[in-house]
Amino acid sequence: MSTNSADLDRVQAAVAGSLHAHWRLFLTEGIILLLLGILAVIVPPIATIAVAVLIGWLLLLSGIVGLIATFRTRGAPGFWWSLISAILGIVAGFVLLGWPLSGALSLTLILTVFLTLEGVISILYALEHKRELSGRWGLMLFSGVIDLILAGIIFAGLPGTGAWAIGLLVGINLVFGGSALIGMALHARDAAPTGKSP
Repeated sequence: MSTNSADLDRVQAAVAGSLHAHWRLFLTEGIILLLLGILAVIVPPIATIAVAVLIGWLLLLSGIVGLIATFRTRGAPGFWWSLISAILGIVAGFVLLGWPLSGALSLTLILTVFLTLEGVISILYALEHKRELSGRWGLMLFSGVIDLILAGIIFAGLPGTGAWAIGLLVGINLVFGGSALIGMALHARDAAPTGKSP
């Protein structure tokens, strides 16, 4: 038992030492994410288009790589399915790159479905915790209700919300992620390399 505790202490000290040594890098990353997040919140349509274009490039490149791999292994089983999958990736990539706002509308519909399902699941999860009297169910219930409200707002405003919903949500995510990294970096800067706070 004491060996496990000593190993855990060594791992924690190594992580704390690494965080302390690289706190400026984490701070820089956090500031960049925070600034990009603020920009995305201020101008969500641009962030929405950027997300659609990024996904378009990912689909296009994955389709091209899949096409090359398919033809290099044409003797393998499932050649036609692999070929169709690669072509679909290329076509979807071209569509998103050529018409990012139309792609953003499709992505917004997917986001709405995700938020709806996530909200329902969070509420059911919270009610299960309430039944067990765990005391952690209130925030989970609130999170589920917020997910459903967001999904309702986005769905009610379609197709107009397709221009800004993804950009706004990505911006909010970047703001919170950047803020968390900044907080972690400042704590790591002030913490002793052994992992103990001053």
